[in-house]
Amino acid sequence: MTLVKKSDGVNKASPRLLSRTLERLGPATLDRRGFLVRAGVTAGAGLLARHLPLNVIQPAAAAEQVNTPAGGTTELKHTVCSHCSVGCSVDAIVHNGVWVRQETAFDSPINMGAHCAKGASVREHGHGEHRLRYPMKLVDGKYRRISWDQAIAEVGDKLLQIRQQAGQDAVFWIGSSKHNNEQSYLLRKFVSMWGSNNTDHQARICHSTTVAGVAQTYGYGAMTNSFNDLHRSKAVLFIGSNPAEAHPISMLHFLHAKELGAKMIVVDPRFTRTARFAHHYVRIRPGTDIALVWGILWHIFENGWEDREYIAARTHGMDEVRREVAKWTPVKVSEVTGVPETAVRQAAEMLAKNRPSSVVWCMGVTQHHVGTANVRALSILQLALGNIGIAGGGANIYRGHDNVQGATDVGPNPDSLPGYYGLAEPAWKHFAAVWGVDYAWLLSRFGSKELMEKPGTTVSRWFDGVLENNEFVDQPSNLRAVVFWGHAPNSQTRLPDMKAAMQKLDMLVVIDPYPTMTAAMHGRKDGVYLLPATTQFETQGSCTASNRSIQWRERVIQPLFECKTDHEIMYLFARKFGFANELCKNIKVVNNEPVIEDILREINRSCWTIGYTGCSPERLKLHMHNKHTFNPTTLRAESGPCKGDYYGLPWPCWGTPEMKHPGTPILYDLSKPVAEGGLPFRANWGVAYKGDSLLAADGSATAHSEIDTGYPEFDHVFLKRLGWWNELTPGEQAQADGKNWKTDLSGGIIRVAIKHGCAPFGNARARCNVWNFPDPVPVHREPLMSPRRDLVALYPTYDDKAAFWRLPTLYKSVQAVDFSKDYPLIMTSGRLVEYEGGGDETRSNPWLAELQQAMFVEISPQDAMQIGVRTKEFVWVETPTGARLKVHAMVTPRVPQGTVWMPYHFGGWWMGEDLREHYPEGAAPIVLGEAANTGWTYGYDVVTMMQETKVSLCRVVRT
Repeated sequence: MTLVKKSDGVNKASPRLLSRTLERLGPATLDRRGFLVRAGVTAGAGLLARHLPLNVIQPAAAAEQVNTPAGGTTELKHTVCSHCSVGCSVDAIVHNGVWVRQETAFDSPINMGAHCAKGASVREHGHGEHRLRYPMKLVDGKYRRISWDQAIAEVGDKLLQIRQQAGQDAVFWIGSSKHNNEQSYLLRKFVSMWGSNNTDHQARICHSTTVAGVAQTYGYGAMTNSFNDLHRSKAVLFIGSNPAEAHPISMLHFLHAKELGAKMIVVDPRFTRTARFAHHYVRIRPGTDIALVWGILWHIFENGWEDREYIAARTHGMDEVRREVAKWTPVKVSEVTGVPETAVRQAAEMLAKNRPSSVVWCMGVTQHHVGTANVRALSILQLALGNIGIAGGGANIYRGHDNVQGATDVGPNPDSLPGYYGLAEPAWKHFAAVWGVDYAWLLSRFGSKELMEKPGTTVSRWFDGVLENNEFVDQPSNLRAVVFWGHAPNSQTRLPDMKAAMQKLDMLVVIDPYPTMTAAMHGRKDGVYLLPATTQFETQGSCTASNRSIQWRERVIQPLFECKTDHEIMYLFARKFGFANELCKNIKVVNNEPVIEDILREINRSCWTIGYTGCSPERLKLHMHNKHTFNPTTLRAESGPCKGDYYGLPWPCWGTPEMKHPGTPILYDLSKPVAEGGLPFRANWGVAYKGDSLLAADGSATAHSEIDTGYPEFDHVFLKRLGWWNELTPGEQAQADGKNWKTDLSGGIIRVAIKHGCAPFGNARARCNVWNFPDPVPVHREPLMSPRRDLVALYPTYDDKAAFWRLPTLYKSVQAVDFSKDYPLIMTSGRLVEYEGGGDETRSNPWLAELQQAMFVEISPQDAMQIGVRTKEFVWVETPTGARLKVHAMVTPRVPQGTVWMPYHFGGWWMGEDLREHYPEGAAPIVLGEAANTGWTYGYDVVTMMQETKVSLCRVVRT
């Protein structure tokens, strides 16, 4: 598709384009559904376009309307949008194997027939004009077509050679949050059998700090409530979150709450499309979230607005929080954050006097070198208000990719086996039993027991694993090969360093439906392979939305071109490496493709920790075919074969599928029995700390619990002491003896605990003081690239670390350099509604490419006047790394003076150079532009190695 340039700055519809549009609209008589389908991708897109940045909307010569031909077979396939994590249903109409159109899924309780621009255009994946079509290798700087047999042989031989010469950890496997749950699980299993923990995926750079911060406070690292539950909120704080663009359909649920009277607070450095709905907008200096949250909590404590009964019964360590919060007087908060005292108090009062109140956050909170501490501060705020475990309350984390939650739960994490089991010997023995292999064989696959139990490096720093001197790398060898298995490099910071690492590798492999920017930016002449994988519409399997609901995607179409499913590619490589039999011992393989349902059943038999055990393929498929029976507020089925279940069986869905647990719609909700979706806080940190009980107070328990006080997690000993052991069957006793609820493969311990109204993981207090973190109670620390040198002295960052996730990591030595004199502007980044992630898929979609055709930087009118630049003119954004980004200027009061903002979805330019000729022929995205992360600076979270992308420094100059 060719985008048609406009002339004289005005869009002019040609007579031919107008006539074609009228022809597509067809006869005057249309049914309502047909009108909605057509209007949604024509007139609706045009109306939205008028409000987009830069007025760069240009008409596109898109494909003709597809009319379903007469005859043959027409099927409706139930699937899920493959972009963000809201989990919108898509009804795909397939005629004779061709995806001819998509219908609006009005019966989905999540999106209720609505779509954003991305969801409305996912059918383009079924045509794939810019897809990788066949395996390719780079020869003398040009991509050449090869066969799959040659690709598997050459890539496999090279990886085995590297394994032999440098060890298993010399290869880094970058997984994908676009993989379904089954593929994510199989990849972690695959890398384990390869003999390494050097694997990771996108969650590292979007919400790893959420997972760590929330899990260490409440027990589970996930959203506590749901998008739909916002209907019952009386106030919502959106902080570092712009769902109107990043999660548009989620806004439907909040706007319904607003119609019912809910108050809306938006905290963001930039006046976003979400902020325009707010009752109270708070503009904050980037990197000062903890100071603001403590300022809000200062007013809550000062006025006695906290829930003292809740705090006493269900939390530990709030007194330490009170001492830290007391330091954050209104004057100090305003000095650090730039927010007036009246605005802070108003936010506190709105949250406290309109309960239940909810907090929503995204990457504006998480992507900081204090990201985990930011998350913990917000988690504590909700505890102080008594908002956790109640309808309309919650810590509601909006995740990014469609299956980033599921991939985190069961997929390729460097510090854990699936289900957050960790890497200690008992975890490996548990999975050895599940996989049907000897623990000794698994151990023999690794370089040593130490490496088997040591977390691998992270995707945010893999290139340092290549470039760093080996003496400073905490593993035997530097990385020598990297496999990008569904990951965009331009979503990561420090791209010049990444490019240098790509050039130093022995081999670089991309497995993806699209070539991604990896294919064009590396600067190599050889040693690069591109292997075409299918999209999620060419396979089937489950995916987990932000709210923990698990949905089943049906296969819409067969793989296009020579593309293969990711799990087939895993099997082919496993066969090449010699462990295919072990990989699929309990999984049927048909035509080299492991059966997805069998993989999910293995997840059901293994991931007891998070209750991925009750969500069998059969139950998930039943939900997808009966979506209309689920209430769009409570998510509970009110009739039909799923009656009593919550939509998608939000985990934990306890026990075996035969137990028919309905799922857990709201975490930590004491008002329901555990058997009906209730839960206390998890007992995950022992029973006492420094003499204080960590278990819940007397009377604080789930409904109908036979233990009306706090209790530890269940194991065989506890069950015997309670006199409940004989309630297990003899078969269950044989498997459960010597085990706990997490490792009992029979599920008997869980079954009996729930029978008595108890939570298998115990009943404890939420932790306000996380004594195993660098800051047990969150404290404000200035950003590494802070322009406020006066505050750096008062609120310094951490000491440098010699070995952190296998690499030296810098903090104080970076912050010690004052870049602000030469780079006076604060730089931050975010999302656009038209694109997602690194943007390769969405910028290759003609319907979306038409809507946003240029990379840009938002700059305030005051700063633009000083620079002498106007909207649409090119400027250079220069950063302390030495990088220069050539982008359009967009002069707007959305950003305050002294701050600039850029979207991070673009790629395909490199410091002013257009890289289109470096992509495989015909596979470059329609829209190219500078990647914001080419210029982004050093900075990583002190707990998870999350990259710091929400605050840095730059200068803007005319071209």
